[in-house]
Amino acid sequence: MAPRHSEGHRLQRSGWLRAAVLGANDGVLSTASLILGVATATHSHGGILVAGVAGLVAGALSMAAGEYVSVSSQADVERADLDRERRELRQDQNAELRELAQIYVRRGLQPDLAGEVARQLTAKDALGAHARDELGISKQTRARPVQAALASAASFAGGAAIPLVVALLTPGGFEVPVIYATSAAALMALGAMGARAGGAPIWPAMTRVTIWGLLAMAATAAIGMLFSVRI
Repeated sequence: MAPRHSEGHRLQRSGWLRAAVLGANDGVLSTASLILGVATATHSHGGILVAGVAGLVAGALSMAAGEYVSVSSQADVERADLDRERRELRQDQNAELRELAQIYVRRGLQPDLAGEVARQLTAKDALGAHARDELGISKQTRARPVQAALASAASFAGGAAIPLVVALLTPGGFEVPVIYATSAAALMALGAMGARAGGAPIWPAMTRVTIWGLLAMAATAAIGMLFSVRI
């Protein structure tokens, strides 16, 4: 018996990986930038911590709400397309069978083989075959609004916790350089992790995430210095 051939493709990770890395990256960058802006405007350690906590909570809830609304819209479109496909299958199954066969012909199958494949798949699960091969909808790619919202909120909160914990543990007056350095390191790590998990080159991912992060943090720190206040 021949050994089973197994391939470890990474494409199926692209959806959740993108969301997780984006959420964590946003959490680190937005919270660190907020803390740095406040820290350069005031020397109040309490004010810095309040800003960090507020940024974490507001950002996580905003990410969850945005992701839920976006993915819910996608789910509504998917349901509408599936309902339409059900009606078409009830009204004229032969036409739908020919349509499915033509899809396989366009993908390279001979007409006779395409017709046989379409008949067998229709006999097993007609709606599933049309959803997958006509509409591009599968169990792996179906929109899940609640799951997406929770994952986005969790990844953002996890990223935001890094500069917040650093601000909590760093003595007053040293927050700016320490948060700047640790947040830059966290962004580098996130870029490397995302690239490695997705099978992409690590250094380009690390470089672009870190450079844009440093620029964003520097900009908010400059704004804080410009509007320096006492709290």
